Amino acid sequence: MTISLSATELENLDRRHVIHPHQRPDRQDRRVMVRGQGSTVWDAAGRDFLDALGGGIWVAQVGHGRTELAEAAKEQSLSLAHFTTFFEYTNDKAARLAGRLAALAPDHINRMYFTNSGSEGVDTAIKLARLYHHHRGESSRTWILARHYGYHGSSYGSGTATGIPDMQAAVGPNLPNVEKLMPPYAYRAEFYGGQDVTDFLIAELTATIERIGAENIAAMIGEPVLGGGGVIAPPADYWPRVREVLSKHGILLIADEVITAFGRTGAWFDSAQRGMQPDLIVTAKGLTSGYQPLGAVLMSDAIGETVPAIGGSFFHGHTYAGHPVACAVALANLDIIESEGLLDRSLKIGAGFRSGLAAAADLPTVGDVRVEGATVGIELVTDKATRESLPPDLALAVADELYYNHGILTRNYGATLVLSPPLVFTDEETARTSAALTEVLARVDIEGCRIAPC
Repeated sequence: MTISLSATELENLDRRHVIHPHQRPDRQDRRVMVRGQGSTVWDAAGRDFLDALGGGIWVAQVGHGRTELAEAAKEQSLSLAHFTTFFEYTNDKAARLAGRLAALAPDHINRMYFTNSGSEGVDTAIKLARLYHHHRGESSRTWILARHYGYHGSSYGSGTATGIPDMQAAVGPNLPNVEKLMPPYAYRAEFYGGQDVTDFLIAELTATIERIGAENIAAMIGEPVLGGGGVIAPPADYWPRVREVLSKHGILLIADEVITAFGRTGAWFDSAQRGMQPDLIVTAKGLTSGYQPLGAVLMSDAIGETVPAIGGSFFHGHTYAGHPVACAVALANLDIIESEGLLDRSLKIGAGFRSGLAAAADLPTVGDVRVEGATVGIELVTDKATRESLPPDLALAVADELYYNHGILTRNYGATLVLSPPLVFTDEETARTSAALTEVLARVDIEGCRIAPC
């Protein structure tokens, strides 16, 4: 029997027992969510909020409260709740989902390994890249190229590849042989010394390969669009030119599509439309819209056939890999994305934000507004001319103001506010979010380091 607890009791229980990712010790409040429907969620006190964050963390593509997904989980649980995919075992839903993903992926991507999260997926991809070269007689290829501002997870390998220093702080030696490159961050022209962004980065990549030695590099990993870095899209020629350099030197390319895949930017896989031609694609989040923890590492036939065949087996594994309930939910989720046209809807949401945030772009504290499908980054500055970043605490105050006084969930990554709403976000919800953002940003008091009262 479930005992009913008040909002205060739930908050106190959480404070006593739960450690939260990124929870600051000076912020002791708890936001206990208990219900969701569409793009709205309710907390334990009964307050409703417009979820402009997709479950708070870039998921919920099909929105909250989808009966179809709950029914898929129930039906599969009653049929077969779990059985391993180790050795020669599998289950029907894992096999069906693998086939479905292969049909949606680029033509050369036909093999996959199921995970429970993006972090597991990145660790798996790094291992696969190294094993692939090892089994082909190039055991020296162990280096991984990553990028500053990139976010690839928080486990040992993925956390090292992440280009945010706090992820590697004070945990001892990190994964060796990981090199960070500059990101394609066109708004920060000062990073490139007046050069064309892509020209600068290709020169840096080439010099890095020469310094480390191509024969020592296994792969480069990158998000098609930098998500946690602030929704930063590269110039159109960036990924095709990166791919050309990597191919010339036999270096694999890992596309981290944990955020971008399954419609977030208006395509099944964003890497395809960016010209990445990746050898491996890491997915999670939108694969089930957050209804089940599930990810998948998709790989080329060359990798999928080389690693287990020459190595004897892929000596790797997670207990819940290919979990039948999670795979059943993923299949139902992909059906909804397809049948409801949510890839196109993502682009329409983006168009709505471009229009709705046009006035905000002119405000003195707004340096750049970046929209990629149903994903938005609003970079805040103290001065438009110098592009000095707004203090992160003041950007956090903007998010707090939207939460407490507008009932809208947003998030700041440093000085950048991000939006990643469900792909069922309506025109009215897009307009409401844009208007609220514009209203709050107009009240940012830089000198007072506060949000001025209404």
